[in-house]
Amino acid sequence: MHALSHGTTSKPTTVLVPQALSLPVIEAAFSRRLHPYWPRLQQETRAWLLEKRLMQPDKVAEYADGLCYTDLMAGYYTDAADEVLQAIADYSAWFFVWDDRHDRDIVHGRPAAWRRLKDLLHTALDSPTEHLRHEDPLVAGLADSVRRLYSFLPDTWNARFARHFHTVIEAYDREFHNRTEGIVPTVEEYLELRRLTFAHWIWTDLLEPSAGCELPDAVRKDPSYRKAALLSQEFAAWYNDLCSLPKEIAGHEVHNLGISLIVHEGLTLEEAVTDVRRRVEECITEFLDAEKNALKFADSLDDGTVGGKEMGAAVRVCLGNMRNWFSSVYWFHHESGRYMVDSWDDRSTPPYVNNEAAGEK
Repeated sequence: MHALSHGTTSKPTTVLVPQALSLPVIEAAFSRRLHPYWPRLQQETRAWLLEKRLMQPDKVAEYADGLCYTDLMAGYYTDAADEVLQAIADYSAWFFVWDDRHDRDIVHGRPAAWRRLKDLLHTALDSPTEHLRHEDPLVAGLADSVRRLYSFLPDTWNARFARHFHTVIEAYDREFHNRTEGIVPTVEEYLELRRLTFAHWIWTDLLEPSAGCELPDAVRKDPSYRKAALLSQEFAAWYNDLCSLPKEIAGHEVHNLGISLIVHEGLTLEEAVTDVRRRVEECITEFLDAEKNALKFADSLDDGTVGGKEMGAAVRVCLGNMRNWFSSVYWFHHESGRYMVDSWDDRSTPPYVNNEAAGEK
């Protein structure tokens, strides 16, 4: 179907959303917002990718804006201060480049290069200032982006973010093993791993610097808040699987909820698509209920004290940005060149990556 997308231009543009991927409830009930800093954000992240040598200059010039990485973040953390959003957007762009390196290391059979990178990322995460000039752009890029992220909130938040991202790195290593060995995880194994490879808790952690406040454990772990946060991320991960299922089946992939359903539950392709779509739609419905409960929780925090008022306001900001994630993710999948495989010369090789097979040094 055609829908109006308030995306990278000042005026709404008509985007073709395939019927199988259309979610009318998102288009009707989740209005799209875009941080006013977005035009500058796009320029600065493009410059950062060049400065840190994360993409080749010709690929930055041709593809960076069309990949819409900054649009995704500018549509999510809409209440963040400009410098916070810039740090998040650069980190997010780094994450996509890292994901592409991971994929190319698998495709070209470079396990030694992957293991070396994995270990270096763990080290850079814990001591970013010591890795700012590392010879591998991915290591230096992570060091620069997390060093900036670590500057906004106390060390307790930094330690939590690092702890969560260490688990993401290890999850990518498990995916590397599964893909190189041709292992399709069971549905339950996949769902657990996907929460890590999609970095559910990283993007949730980043709600806090966007709100300008570290949330105490009692708030973050409140069932209503945690459920709303999880559902916003599950929606994104499973909608991504729904959109990429045909491409990943064609590419003999093993990491997709639909593929796990086909291999381990005996579903046909059509049944798997229906099942994943059902899960996606249930995430939306359940989020709307969880959001109501979480907003009541936010109201309860406002106990008449200055601290209570500020904490309640911070939670409401975080919940508003969780809501933003639905529309931002939805439109990103229909605007970003990352998913327009039908326009690529080779459906198995993204045109924006460095696909040189001789990657070992």
